[in-house]
Amino acid sequence: MSYQIRSGDTLSGLARRFNTTVGALMQANPQIKDANLIYAGRSLNIPGSRDEFVRDRPRAAGRTTPAAESRGPKGSPFEIAKQHLGQNAGTMKLGQDAVGRAMEDWVPNNVNCANFVSACLQAAGQISSRQHHNAVVGLQSNLDRDANFKRVSLHQARPGDVVSMKTPGGHHVVLFAGWKNGQPQFIGSNNANADGSQRVTMGGMNYHIMSIHQYRG
Repeated sequence: MSYQIRSGDTLSGLARRFNTTVGALMQANPQIKDANLIYAGRSLNIPGSRDEFVRDRPRAAGRTTPAAESRGPKGSPFEIAKQHLGQNAGTMKLGQDAVGRAMEDWVPNNVNCANFVSACLQAAGQISSRQHHNAVVGLQSNLDRDANFKRVSLHQARPGDVVSMKTPGGHHVVLFAGWKNGQPQFIGSNNANADGSQRVTMGGMNYHIMSIHQYRG
């Protein structure tokens, strides 16, 4: 959601109003350099109005990445996603590889998380084009109805499993990418660009996990 700043607004007041924090507002609006200085008439991105990407809190050490990856008839969605690390959503949709052909062009470049994950699953042969969904809860529902997928816990997750998350103002979906220094890692199309558009990045996240779907086909 984009909010037009009004006279008398403050970041702290808007954070309370939209159930977020000043830090999250500043992260979503990199053009703001001083939390105490915002201007009436300018637009403000409200966290949760787009797919989010934030770092995880430290977790207990001792976890290791399982050797086995989630694989489909045509390969591993995790390995397919890794081939696109650093690429922007808009660029990927123009590509002629399996992911580029599967991603739908009309999806805005700041909300491509489900579009990208669906495309990786298609490229791996785990889902059909009919199961592709550009909304997190829609993809989650499609996987729940697919007998080839089973919900698992985080400690059972394998690289390539589909992780659906609840964000402060919406949802996000990524692929599990294993463990690093005791923290779960995820790869997906995230709002990592300064203008709010997405590119493929890998790292930790601290959102509530709604479900993890593992391919068992």
